Amino acid sequence: MIWLCITSLLSITPAICNQLIDTSHIRVFPAVNKSIAGVFQVSDLNPAFNYAFNASEARRLCSALGVNIASKAQVQEALSRGLETCRYGWIDEHFAVIPRIKHLSICGQNKTGLVTWRASVTKKFDVFCFNESDAATQLKDATTDSPMSSTHASGQSRSSSKAANSTQAVHPPSSSSSLLSSSSSTPHTVDSGAAAARFVSSAQGSAGAKPILITSTCALLLIAIIVLAFIKMRRSRSDLKQKQEYVQTEEWTCVKDIKETDTAAQEEERIEMDDNAS
Repeated sequence: MIWLCITSLLSITPAICNQLIDTSHIRVFPAVNKSIAGVFQVSDLNPAFNYAFNASEARRLCSALGVNIASKAQVQEALSRGLETCRYGWIDEHFAVIPRIKHLSICGQNKTGLVTWRASVTKKFDVFCFNESDAATQLKDATTDSPMSSTHASGQSRSSSKAANSTQAVHPPSSSSSLLSSSSSTPHTVDSGAAAARFVSSAQGSAGAKPILITSTCALLLIAIIVLAFIKMRRSRSDLKQKQEYVQTEEWTCVKDIKETDTAAQEEERIEMDDNAS
């Protein structure tokens, strides 16, 4: 019983924690429902636009949006398709990365490719989330398009990526900041999703499913308790019935023994009387 209660409590806790995360003050890049290979970066819209999520908070934020935290391979694939940012974000392997296509001194230490930072899990960054349904849809669209249309779409993707890069607004770095710490005030891309992003495409359905999940878990827990109580009650009745049968058997045995003793005594008295009479 205790084990069942603990298991049910552990299953309910993540859903409750996800509901406690405020997703009304976040920014999604690229804009909402415009992920690249299913990958998008989530930032906190605080006044200073500083990093706001440690490793565990980053993972819970993606879950609250109804998606998973992106892996290194997924961000690498998005980079190959044109994703470029200037802010570090947590990934599934518990370190932060910046996907860079072009060299920029204030972004990723002027490196290109997937620039990594193995920092403490308590350090705050953005987070890269992965929407599996978006990735599947984009892959399906890419495979069904003709070679000519695929080339055209690739050109549009590169053009949109260049346009996005050209709109980056640079925050002047502090003279006392180090190269790594300056990443918190590095350029960030301004897009149509800069206003508080609510959820990605599957987040609304996930948010509606959480109360159902909690209700179902509670119902299953209640059913399990009732079943266990019923089994225990049946066992108690069975044990009581066996005890009653045992007592009745003992009583019958005692009565039988007493009757046999009385009969034997009477027989002995009758024999003695016959002997005396003769």
